Amino acid sequence: MIGISNIIFLIVAAIGIGLFVWQIRKIRKNVLMGRDLVLEDNPSERINKTLLVAFGQQKMFKRMLPAILHLFVYVGFLVINIEVLEILIDGIFGTHRVLGFMGPVYDGLMAVNEILAALVIIACVMFLWRRNVTRVPRLATGVEMRAWPRMDANVILITEIVLMFALFAFNIADLKLAELNGQELAGAFPVSQLFVNAFGSDAGTLATIASVGWWIHIIGILAFMNYLPSSKHFHIIMAFPNVYYSKLVPKGKFTTNPAITHEIKAMLDPSYQPPAPEVDAEGNPVMQRFGAKDVEDLTWKQLMDAYTCTECGRCTSVCPANITGKLLSPRKIVMDTRDRMEEKGEHPAIFRPNHYKEMGVERVETTEEKTLLRGYITPEELWACTTCNACVESCPVNIDQLSTIMDLRRYLVLEESAAPASLNAMFTNIENNGAPWAFPASDRFNWADELYLPSKN
Repeated sequence: MIGISNIIFLIVAAIGIGLFVWQIRKIRKNVLMGRDLVLEDNPSERINKTLLVAFGQQKMFKRMLPAILHLFVYVGFLVINIEVLEILIDGIFGTHRVLGFMGPVYDGLMAVNEILAALVIIACVMFLWRRNVTRVPRLATGVEMRAWPRMDANVILITEIVLMFALFAFNIADLKLAELNGQELAGAFPVSQLFVNAFGSDAGTLATIASVGWWIHIIGILAFMNYLPSSKHFHIIMAFPNVYYSKLVPKGKFTTNPAITHEIKAMLDPSYQPPAPEVDAEGNPVMQRFGAKDVEDLTWKQLMDAYTCTECGRCTSVCPANITGKLLSPRKIVMDTRDRMEEKGEHPAIFRPNHYKEMGVERVETTEEKTLLRGYITPEELWACTTCNACVESCPVNIDQLSTIMDLRRYLVLEESAAPASLNAMFTNIENNGAPWAFPASDRFNWADELYLPSKN
């Protein structure tokens, strides 16, 4: 029967879901600030990659201990949400364990839920230990890993522990109440059964504990859902589309600028007709930058990468530039892109502050308008990259950090002629001599003459 508690539940759920949708709409608007990019080829390969990398956690198992712990949390998140569906139905219609009619299937589902909930608690405790006691370097170091990112991870883990304990409190009290009433509760509860007498035998107290546990669990889930867009944990949603739209061509294959490609083709083939330049709604030519100076010069996929980042630090931990003391941190590149995107677009994150403001770091200002390049990411960071793709290979959610780095470097070279002196010398040699070396083509085979000349002796 529907009562006042069901009405309150409906209001709370409507507010929670509505607020979440509001944040998602803002995030979508931010991502669509990026340039158009068509990624609709090979849907079967994309689905296979999503099943392996996103659903199957394939790349996580390069590090076995965190992979197993993460698997507990991930599978727990997927399966326990089935019970959340039951709680939502019960909350709306005033029923109690409405899916109990499923019989043995429901028994098995509840048993799996309880075992997974216990494993989630164990995994979260171990994750907290790794972050705060043993302090795994990739989780605790780096200019980008200041107060908020570290606190965010702890908030997530503690919240998940609280949610699981609330679920156990509800199940234990509900199980004992059924026992006192001489009834058999639908479902199997192997963990709660061990603690069935933990809250005593007073029916009133047990009913209160069951109600409090039920409300804490569902309100906690709604609150957690709205915390996600502010958190690195948003990857539990974004990982699936991000992996689906990830790069299918070999990692070492770079993109080319279409405008430059058309110019070269026209130079080599006088009959080639370049396509008409892109125009805006008013018919004016759209000026496109060579490379990227700010977030709107990146593609929507690169901006989606920024919202998918788990801040796990795997990319930075394998980066040869970072390992040898250079400024480059691929994780920082991705986090900077996200922060600049929200600074220039809309800030949907209710809880997360602007990352650099929170860090108290002064950004380098060399232009009148603040941009991603130099405003957040310095040329020194970009030129430290060796383009080895180690960061891309290690990312568990298929973020392409290198594509953003390369687009920012292209802007430095093609728009500002701000390449390092060694590269500028190479460019000059290629232009003048057709080769990277500082001697003309006529001398190119002198080494062969010297090698094969007969000895005078």
